[in-house]
Amino acid sequence: MPDIKIKSLDEREFSGYYAAPKSNQGPGILVIQEIFGVNAAMRKICDDYAGKGYMAVCPDLFWRQQPGVQLTDKSPAEWDRAFELYKGFDVEAGVRDLLSTLAHIRGMRGCSGKVGTVGYCLGGKLAYLMAARSDADASVSYYGVDLDKMLEEIHDIRMPYLMHIAGLDKFMPPPVRDKILTAIKKNPAITAYVYENADHAFARPEGQNYNKDAAELANSRTTEFFAKNLQG
Repeated sequence: MPDIKIKSLDEREFSGYYAAPKSNQGPGILVIQEIFGVNAAMRKICDDYAGKGYMAVCPDLFWRQQPGVQLTDKSPAEWDRAFELYKGFDVEAGVRDLLSTLAHIRGMRGCSGKVGTVGYCLGGKLAYLMAARSDADASVSYYGVDLDKMLEEIHDIRMPYLMHIAGLDKFMPPPVRDKILTAIKKNPAITAYVYENADHAFARPEGQNYNKDAAELANSRTTEFFAKNLQG
């Protein structure tokens, strides 16, 4: 599948990986990267969505720091670089780039006009912000980080939003998780599931913390969620 060019709101260009369905038409899925860039895991996720009939795009959100980053979770050096990029990442600029990508997908030939977002780790945080700040038709977060620091935006979520939370996530200890779960009860657009025996990044393909049972359950719920809200 080819990389495509996306125009930023400040009239610059960045790349994104595009996986097309066989029909070259259908709803769109905006896949939001982890801290490792648009790597093989993110590309596989896009390919899987294309196989389900979606036009899937994963934009390079680290392009302002280092275009084309593709790291793994297999070595200390790659973890160190991933955290450097995460610390240097401008969240507000990233959201703007996602808004540009959302508009780009909607404008692609063959797109039905409906587009969902799905993000993992850092991308889970950004999917939450897209649910609150964009007109995406549906959004999904897998083990989003720092969500407890942005709870004031919960009331802005109007379209369906699904959260997958890892019960053993060291980035979301039980008090933080409970705070989030209590807050989201105020918004009927939000559905959350907790996977008690799963750690952070349990759905990362071939990742260190991959949990087959939790990943398959979460992914099946996401598939059903997008089918209902994007294909229905």
